[in-house]
Parts: sequence; C-alpha cells; structure tokens
Amino acid sequence: MNTKFLKSAIEKKAAKKDDQHIAPVAGALFGVFLVIATLGAIMGDGRYPDAVLGAWVLGWTFIGIYFLFAMKVASQWEKVVVLRLGKFTGLKGPGLFWIIPIIDTAVMWIDHRVAVTSFSAEKTLTKDTVPVDVDAVLFWVVWDAEKAALEVTDYNSAISWAAQTALREIIGQMSLADILIGRAKMDDDLQKIIDERTTPWGVTVQSVEIRDVIIPPDLENAMSRQAQAERERQSRVILGESEQQIAASFAEASKAYVNNPTALHLRAMNMLFEGLKEKGALVIVPSSAVDSMNLGGMSGMVSLAQNNLPKEK
Repeated sequence: MNTKFLKSAIEKKAAKKDDQHIAPVAGALFGVFLVIATLGAIMGDGRYPDAVLGAWVLGWTFIGIYFLFAMKVASQWEKVVVLRLGKFTGLKGPGLFWIIPIIDTAVMWIDHRVAVTSFSAEKTLTKDTVPVDVDAVLFWVVWDAEKAALEVTDYNSAISWAAQTALREIIGQMSLADILIGRAKMDDDLQKIIDERTTPWGVTVQSVEIRDVIIPPDLENAMSRQAQAERERQSRVILGESEQQIAASFAEASKAYVNNPTALHLRAMNMLFEGLKEKGALVIVPSSAVDSMNLGGMSGMVSLAQNNLPKEK
C-alpha cells in the first residue's frame, strides 16, 4: 500500500465520523406530523379562523422538526459523544436516545468493533543498509470513546501514522536476516510500541501481523545463489561423512578374514562368480590371484554354466 492510498483511506474514514445518523423513525414521524398538520388545515378551512389554522400547522410542524433532530438511534456497536454548548456531557447509545436540538450536538459516533488498518514502509533501510518494503496489518479497538473523541483530532489517521512510524523504526533496528526469520518477534515489538502510543487516545492494539517483506531483485538473486552454494557444501560434507562410515565398516569386516585365508578365497570366488554370470561381463584379475585362488578352474565352470543356459527366443 502506497502513501497516497493510505491518505485516501484516512480521509474517507474522517469524513464519516461527523455523520449525524438521523434516525429513519424520526424522519417517518416528521412526515406523519406534516400530514396531520396538512389534513387539519384542510378540514378546518372555513370552520376556524386563519390564525388558528396557522397555529395548528406551525405547532405540528415544530413538533415534527423536534422529533427529526432530537431523536437519535445508535447501533449496538456504537457510542455517541454528545456536547452541550461545546462541553462534554456524556456518551449515548447504543439504541434510542434524545438530544436537545441546537443546544446539544452529537459530534462523533465511535465504533467499538475491532478495526483493521493496513500500513507499509517503502524503501526503508535495515540495520545492515538494505532497502526493504514491508506490508503489515494492525488490529485495534477503541476501549474509551471519550478519550478517542477528546484527546486526539482524528484517531483513525493518528493510529495509521503511528503504526507506519513504528514500523520504520523497527526496521532500522533490525538486520535483514532478523526481519526474514524473526517476524514473530517483530510483530510483538510493533504491538508494544504502537500500543504505548495509542493507549492515551483510548485505543488498544490487539495484534500486528507482517504480511510481506520485499527485497531488491538483485539481492534476492544473490541470496538464492548463496543458499544454493550452502546446500552444495552441506551435501559434500554429508557425502564425506558417508565415505568415512563405509570405510570404517569395511575395516571392521576385514578383521574376519585376517586369520582365515580360506574364507577370503571363498569371498573372492563368490564376487568373481557374481561378476561373470552377467551376460557380456568382463572381469580382469591379476595372474597371481588366478594361481592362489585356483580361479582358472572357477572361470571354466562359469563359462560352462553360461553355455548351458537356455537361449532366449
């Protein structure tokens, strides 16, 4: 979210705060009183003096205007700040309430539901001088309507700018690595900072959530190559450790053949047999091995076995 969009959203919220919430019931009553005044004037024409008819119409019209401006209805989630001759008199609502027209003014309708505000920090430098764009969401609620109306001009815009300023402050105190892997801690720090600033305004922050962290594309590519190189290094280390374990296993197995040459010959003959029984296999062994292990006879037996195998059709 850019700054212009944030300003536009704040202005729209500020424009709604002075809505006087004229009750539909009051408008209906005003219409009824006007109808009564009109019907009385029509039915009394010729029977009563004009002064009496005029007073009749004026009286019912005045009653209708009084109901139109004196009757107010606040929704279940609203509190209304009422001023009498400019002084705070109390909070009204929810439901039906009355004010004295001209003397009383319903200046602000406070919504007590949880509100959501999006805010961002663009091209903000981290502790290690990396420019980042961070988007976040703020969940807050008005717990004291009197303070929200009297202690700050526009609590909606004040909360938005306080959140954005706190986000820039937190980013400047953290390195890029801490921001990428420590979002939970960043959320908690932001909540504490923003809540300290908004509590005097009658607003409490329930939670802050970082939605996205955008870094420059060149840096993203460099980090990707670094991660790839790190994984390659780890794979080579794991391969080396595996080779060490295999060598240790072979060394342990070789102890069984140290004082048992017959077992060693049998093992060698078995390995040679497994290699020669495959079609087209070629095994080259030293001549000394042939003499010592009588591999010549073994080779003949393998060849004879291969020749006697049934041919594939």
